[in-house]
Amino acid sequence: MSNLPRYDIRIGETKRSYEFTSIGIKGKIDKMVSFQETNIENLYNLGFGDKDPITGEINDTIVTNNGDTEKVLSTIVGIVFAFTQNFPNVWVYAEGSTSARTRLYQINIVKHFDELKRNFQLLCLLNGEWEEFRPNVNYDAFVVRRKMNIL
Repeated sequence: MSNLPRYDIRIGETKRSYEFTSIGIKGKIDKMVSFQETNIENLYNLGFGDKDPITGEINDTIVTNNGDTEKVLSTIVGIVFAFTQNFPNVWVYAEGSTSARTRLYQINIVKHFDELKRNFQLLCLLNGEWEEFRPNVNYDAFVVRRKMNIL
């Protein structure tokens, strides 16, 4: 994994939910990442957002702007690594709650591209079709699956 700064993560009992605390210009903000099963076998949806202090659920509509976007996104990459270490045969689907957030995911994919390609199969959704990642194309969603190490 890359040497980019990451927050320490707390792993849920089922290894499908993760929490960390963003520390930035607006203080400490609890974040959550969860992986929800979909109706497609071995496909999990990545949910990410602030942890609602009342419900304990993810709120993916809040824009925090805590000044630590790079560290937060790097932490999410680390969480995907951890999740797929525990569940190596699954695909993880990621789509932002807005097109701007999906674009932010794509920017992060570009930053981590070499590392991702070494460790994951990556497909991108464009106009209803899945394709290999191409830079400078605005995708609608992404799926990744851990590459198997064959000895």
